[in-house]
Amino acid sequence: MAKWKVWVDREMCIGCGVCASICPDVFEIDDEGKSYAKIELIDENLYDCAKEAAESCPVSCINIEQIE
Repeated sequence: MAKWKVWVDREMCIGCGVCASICPDVFEIDDEGKSYAKIELIDENLYDCAKEAAESCPVSCINIEQIE
């Protein structure tokens, strides 16, 4: 089963919240108003929503890297 590592470049993040609204199982907005991946390792069950969130990010600060 494939796995992916997900992370947010918080320096680039503008805190728009698109990722958390598209994929709330993976992304959340913290107290600083920035997004973070609350699950850093995902499998194919969450891949599609994480990918959609990454593609929808206006500043392209979401990274998804296949690790297996």
